[in-house]
Amino acid sequence: MNPEIYLSSTSEKKLGKDHEISGETDTNSILKEIGELTRKLEKTRVVLHNAGAVEVGSTPHEIVDETSLYRLLHYRPMVSKTAKTPILFVYALINRSYILDLQRNKSWIRSLLSQGFDIYLIDWKTPTQADKYVSFDDYINNYIDDCVEFVRRKNSVDKVTLHGYCMGATMSAIYCSLHEDKVRNLATIAPVIDSNQDTTVLGNFSRHFEADRMLSSIGNLPPEQLYALFSTLKPFKQGVNKYFNLVENIDNDEFVQNFLRVEKWLYDTPPIAGETFRQWIVDIYQKNLLVANEMKIGSDVIDLSRIKLPVLNIIAEEDHLVSPQCSAPLNDVVSSRDKRLMRFHTGHVGLIASSYSQNNVLPKVGQWIKARSQ
Repeated sequence: MNPEIYLSSTSEKKLGKDHEISGETDTNSILKEIGELTRKLEKTRVVLHNAGAVEVGSTPHEIVDETSLYRLLHYRPMVSKTAKTPILFVYALINRSYILDLQRNKSWIRSLLSQGFDIYLIDWKTPTQADKYVSFDDYINNYIDDCVEFVRRKNSVDKVTLHGYCMGATMSAIYCSLHEDKVRNLATIAPVIDSNQDTTVLGNFSRHFEADRMLSSIGNLPPEQLYALFSTLKPFKQGVNKYFNLVENIDNDEFVQNFLRVEKWLYDTPPIAGETFRQWIVDIYQKNLLVANEMKIGSDVIDLSRIKLPVLNIIAEEDHLVSPQCSAPLNDVVSSRDKRLMRFHTGHVGLIASSYSQNNVLPKVGQWIKARSQ
């Protein structure tokens, strides 16, 4: 953001609107306003310069298993007696999992812990060029399955609740179609299911992206490609207006800390393994094979109609990353008798990391899972 442009445009508005006195400009008021804006801009500059130090993911946990491509986290229970069925959260391969534990009063993880759940989370690590041929088969049938097995053994249970967000929700649904005997409940948040119904910028981009050429020429999808894409989603709101709002609220510590945490998450994304990204783009977005029950993982054809366990599908009506009409068809294709679609008037991130989420979404989600976890 250019401070001079901001200062000039804001001052002109103030001149024409707030400081006309009998046809003459109140010079003292203008100077005072300019001085205040200058102070705020300087404070904003300092805050953004030190943004890397902001704390995220602070809910107590331990790493209980680790490989080159994931860490399995176990969160310290917050109540003496937890639900019998543990929750294994499958995060997306895009950005970092601490969005689920952004800050104390906006933490998806902390809320579920306070409701009496035992929670594990798959925290994906950064793939290297040596991992460019790691595939969906590896993620589904090796990494997720290994974590499910670990949680089952650790808790002496036959089944877990599988809980996924965005791309992780899609992978969770795929896993359940292959390994339903190990899962008691499936709870998805904004899954990509019927990509033909995805009207977002991301969906349109994916339908025209040359993923095969990317894999052969670059290997993994670089984070710079994701940054460029995200900047086109809401160019004014995400590229300009949010900084205006930051300057205006720079003296509100709570606003500033929340801004910095979300900003840190937006620009903290690892590359994505090339073959996995290629299959995600080609099979799911370009050919729409998943909802047609024609997508192949390893030697298996994924048939979502095999899923008969309880399914909770949570979507955001104002989602600009995954259209709600792209996520909702999960409830139509599964064979579950016990299935529910929850719709909320918020966005993709607001669904999991906001005051609205804490007050409106999580109580209902926790109640649904708890009723099926004893």
